[in-house]
Amino acid sequence: MLCIAGCASARSGVAPARPAGTPAPARESLHVSVVYPGPTDIIQTHDSSFLFGAVHGGAGPASLTVDGTPVPVLATGAWLAWLPLPDDTIAAFRLVARARGDSAVQDVVARIAPRYRPPAGRAAWIDTTSFAPSGTLALPLSEGIRLAVRATPGATVQLRLPWGATIPFLPDTLPGEPAWGVRAFATTTAAYRLPPAADRYVAWLPAAALCSDGKSACATLDVVVGRDSATARWPLTIGLVDMTFPSVVVLNDDTAHTGTTDSMTPGKSVPGGTYNWFFPTGTTAVLSGRWNDQMRLQLSKSSAVWVNAADVIELPAGTPPPGGVVGSVRLQPGPASVTLRVPLPGKLPFQVTEQERSLTLRLYGVASDINWMQYGGTDSLVTRMSYAQPAADEVTITVELARRVWGYRTRFDGRDLLLEVRRPPEIDPDRPLRGRTIVLDPGHPPAGAKGPTGLWEPVATLAVAYNAKALLERAGATVLLTRTDSTPVELFPRTHFAEVHDADVLVSIHANALPDGVNPFVNNGTSVYYFHPRSAPLARALERALVAELGLRDLGMGRGDYALVRPTWMPAALTEGLFIMVPEQEAMLLNEEGRGRYARGLVRGIENFLRERAREP
Repeated sequence: MLCIAGCASARSGVAPARPAGTPAPARESLHVSVVYPGPTDIIQTHDSSFLFGAVHGGAGPASLTVDGTPVPVLATGAWLAWLPLPDDTIAAFRLVARARGDSAVQDVVARIAPRYRPPAGRAAWIDTTSFAPSGTLALPLSEGIRLAVRATPGATVQLRLPWGATIPFLPDTLPGEPAWGVRAFATTTAAYRLPPAADRYVAWLPAAALCSDGKSACATLDVVVGRDSATARWPLTIGLVDMTFPSVVVLNDDTAHTGTTDSMTPGKSVPGGTYNWFFPTGTTAVLSGRWNDQMRLQLSKSSAVWVNAADVIELPAGTPPPGGVVGSVRLQPGPASVTLRVPLPGKLPFQVTEQERSLTLRLYGVASDINWMQYGGTDSLVTRMSYAQPAADEVTITVELARRVWGYRTRFDGRDLLLEVRRPPEIDPDRPLRGRTIVLDPGHPPAGAKGPTGLWEPVATLAVAYNAKALLERAGATVLLTRTDSTPVELFPRTHFAEVHDADVLVSIHANALPDGVNPFVNNGTSVYYFHPRSAPLARALERALVAELGLRDLGMGRGDYALVRPTWMPAALTEGLFIMVPEQEAMLLNEEGRGRYARGLVRGIENFLRERAREP
């Protein structure tokens, strides 16, 4: 049995009696601990931030003030404060704790991320930390680049190019963009409404080879205000990509052949952005751009994606671009799934788009010669197949289903692409958990948030998972955990574990924390995340059940780019039942009753989801 936060007896939770004659332990002296911000943390906001920790020792209930302002302290000693920050890179706070005539004082110094300050006495200035983009960029000659920079409001701003031409900058009249944490997690929209930044300028630079002599930062920004001026080299090197003789690449994220990766390269619409494509090892494409550690692949004339440069291997010069014709396809029914076999001229890029009762396979760089679509016999799951040519070099094949999608997976078999569609399990509507395989993923380690008293998220989530496992097994389910101790487990082995065991449902269990600059007193509660459409009903069922069980604010469900909700073989959701950084919610995770409530919410949500699916026609 797992024991959390000071349990003394695994059976009763009551400390064993002290042997007669044993002296009483010395009382711990009163002191204050700060969990966040820690010595290595740098606060990434400049208005207000949270501090949290615990008051330890002393006799009786404790009180706490931070810079003279009272801060509530729970019986566990936990506290949380929301405080204004100075306009500086250092914030000093004085914490004073008191308990029955005893007191303790602690000074906390926190670091704040620096921000640019215009030089005193200068009318013209340039924030050289704001140049965007910067680094090394390569694009085809016909394209261009949006430039942005901060400089003196009302100035004349232009970029001087090495060959004497100039690019004018105009004021950016769009509203300011709030920090990503505010956009993602703040529950009030007031924080979104930022006025236009008077010191922000934008321009358009046609792609051209800068620094042809091999040097870097060859363009100069000029800012003029009256008789004062400022100049700075733009830290950008631009090269050209010759699409006349395209460079062909192959994707391989397991070059060392360790077998520990998912052998899948994610594709993103913008460099470093959200995952939208998933390319198996061996996929070939044409290189059409570079930006620092990201490379752009041209999938078709109208579609391109960005991938990590570390996943790209350039093939010998003269390698023909991938492409050709897609021939007739065949459906192969099996006992647990139906497989669509698509013959391709090579390992071409593709994307699977999921709707409620259909899957659409989009193939890039090919034309259709699909004369036959063989069903391989009548199958109750597939109602119809169709294909289309939405662009000259893109083909779509759609598989329409009699029931809502449960799961699918893809792989190459030689040159053939296989799309395997999973059959929904047969669910007993009266006992929907009976016979089902449920994989529970106790979130973290590595990493994981900490609560005010130091409770570590991986410890709490594992305890909740064991509680939920017992309840699910009592209802007839087979339950597997992705980890059973505090040994770190990476993300791919967790989702692979669920797929290998043919899990009907995967649920990842977490306890939440907020990024800097978001007030935890008004933005805490329960939320659940999914990625694929088929998992939205699971997320909704879990959200409703957890809110009812935990009694916290309903933050809603959301689509999130989390690895644990991206597997395609089963519905998957990630729960953030409560906020471990909030003292009252950490206290729930510190006791068996609170962990049991989280577990009951998980079980009820999974059960309700399965019951709903069992009742569909």
